Amino acid sequence: MICRTCLALACLVCCSTLAAAEKPNSNNAAADRYDIIVRGGTVYDGTGAPGVKADVAIAGDRIAKIGDLAGAQAKQEIDASGKAVSPGFINMLSWATVSLLVDGRSQADIRQGVTLEVMGEGFSMGPLNPRMKKDLLQRQGDFTYDVPWTTLGEYLEHLERRGVSCNVASFLGATSVRIHVLGYEDRKPTAKELDEMRELVHQAMQEGALGIGSSLIYAPAFYADTDELIALCEVAAQYDGMYISHMRSEGNQLLEAVEELIRISKEAGLPAEIYHLKAAGEDNWHKRDDVVELVETARANGQRITADMYVYTAGSTGLNGAMPPWVQEGGLQRWIERLRDPEIRKQVAEEMRTETDEWENLLLAAGTPKNVLLVGFDNPQLKHLTGQTLAEVSERRGTPPEETAMDLVIEDGSRVDTVYFMMDEEDVKKNIALPWVSFCSDAGSPTAEGAFLLSQPHPRTYGNFARVLGKYVRDEQVISLEEAVRKLSGLPAANLGLKDRGLLKPGYLADVVVFDPAAIQDHATYESPHQYATGVDHVLVNGVPVLRDGEHTGAKPGRAVWGPGRDKKAGTAR
Repeated sequence: MICRTCLALACLVCCSTLAAAEKPNSNNAAADRYDIIVRGGTVYDGTGAPGVKADVAIAGDRIAKIGDLAGAQAKQEIDASGKAVSPGFINMLSWATVSLLVDGRSQADIRQGVTLEVMGEGFSMGPLNPRMKKDLLQRQGDFTYDVPWTTLGEYLEHLERRGVSCNVASFLGATSVRIHVLGYEDRKPTAKELDEMRELVHQAMQEGALGIGSSLIYAPAFYADTDELIALCEVAAQYDGMYISHMRSEGNQLLEAVEELIRISKEAGLPAEIYHLKAAGEDNWHKRDDVVELVETARANGQRITADMYVYTAGSTGLNGAMPPWVQEGGLQRWIERLRDPEIRKQVAEEMRTETDEWENLLLAAGTPKNVLLVGFDNPQLKHLTGQTLAEVSERRGTPPEETAMDLVIEDGSRVDTVYFMMDEEDVKKNIALPWVSFCSDAGSPTAEGAFLLSQPHPRTYGNFARVLGKYVRDEQVISLEEAVRKLSGLPAANLGLKDRGLLKPGYLADVVVFDPAAIQDHATYESPHQYATGVDHVLVNGVPVLRDGEHTGAKPGRAVWGPGRDKKAGTAR
């Protein structure tokens, strides 16, 4: 006969066994729950906190858990032992607008850990009117592409449908809005025209533009006054957008330009960011500390003023940056027609040689034509000049640098892509250390093959982000690794108002980078720029491996990232 105590114990054991059989063990549950586990790395979460040893679990496109996941399983595992694990990096000023249409793999930036390309410095890929579409088609050089979109939102959706490895977002270009309504004329808009421009801002912000982007040294953006910019930014502010600007001057009128940006921010009621913070031209290097004081005073007074930068002492634009804006009125063809006029050429050449506060003369900021590198031509007959300085071409042709620059624009039928050496390395280091500065490439994201090799871009195209982590964090210790990761991810995400990107945090989208802090390195040079950075081993975009063991997987899981005003009426945005 079995005693009651023994019977009770037997029942308890039986019930426990049945319960265990009905309930999956934790490992099996983890296997069902996690698609990827990144194991054994040091996690830098993007907040600026020191790195901690932890595993990162990903389910679908989201981060599921961070911690000790020794007992968990996943469909795929990534060994991050001895490596850093961080959020994907954000390129605050990208010109990948065309390169992604040509090759959606975004090789140059993905191999540096960049998972979000933010576009829209003055010009954006929408809204377009028929004339603007025609211009886009006619001015294509080494690359050709269709233009089936009209609005900025449609362009971003077009990229997503075609397939891109990175995420994409864009500001609405103030220049594009002006061209849409006024063309390339140097005049103020009428009240009716300004209403049309403001309506374009409403539409773009509702579609998901991040705010207003300007580039005020270039025609026709140069023709816009402060009041016009405030009027556009007032609309963006209704959708929690921001203003971001290549300011009216980075040289002789640098302080005045910063004051204009701060004024626009205050009067329009929105945060503002300075594109590629710098003091251009040796005579202006001393202004750097005054710029910082202006920004930090505004921040102390409650304004959200930030900046971004690339980490080189040369900028890159075109020969348009060496000529007065008045000669460029009416667009490229009118500019070229004027440059054929002998009397106008004399006047332009004289202005190119003369110091002025009226416009930004990058030829003089560079100090000498020897510091002006010619890096991109559309005309095949001029391709052999790629990589030569303006001084070298001038000497070979036997014409003054100013005349040579004008001739090259005429012969190439373009602005001619150009690198200008004009910044101070000590200023670069000081700016990197500023807590409110994030990073950008101010460049496309090409592949080091095919037609991309027909031009010679600035090395920032292939190396800016790796250079931050290699040269300035590891080698020169300008900032700590955790601070660099914050400035590459969490800071720009917060500035843009992104809710679920920029941090390694459960529930956030799984844009993840695994890199070796001891090995990450840029290799691109001015002489040989088409060289990928190394030291980034794995990159995940929306939970999908795009880079594995340093090689591109071919995956294109990138998405359009929208601003807070998408599909919302003015005044109701987050």
